[in-house]
Amino acid sequence: MSTPRTPVDPLELAADLRAALGNLVRALRVGDELPQNQAGVLGLLVREGPRTTSELAERQRVRHQSMARTVALLTEAGLVRQERHATDGRKLLVAATEAGTAALHAQRARREGEIAAAITERLTPEEQSVLRQSVELLRRLS
Repeated sequence: MSTPRTPVDPLELAADLRAALGNLVRALRVGDELPQNQAGVLGLLVREGPRTTSELAERQRVRHQSMARTVALLTEAGLVRQERHATDGRKLLVAATEAGTAALHAQRARREGEIAAAITERLTPEEQSVLRQSVELLRRLS
């Protein structure tokens, strides 16, 4: 005999989900070598290819001056390079270097390793199965 389910309050569930994901992301950031803003720019460049500083600022929702500083720091670290635009020589495009792509992938791999270890250590096989199913639900929310 099954027990009746309590109705889910979507706002309460949304708040709980936001808090849980926020805590997970903050815990993973502790070991990051790249600051969040730099990792965000690198991720965008690796996913979408070269962009102007203005385009990066718009996509990251920051002022142009802030993005120019981030690009300068990434350039100094050898993680991005600037190159002339193919059709408009007045524009400079920012592109991830091999070192930048490698640094981003290393940071992601470290985070994934930490998550995998926590899954193995803290969740039962049944809970791991529920979590596997939940990943698809989270994808559908995005």
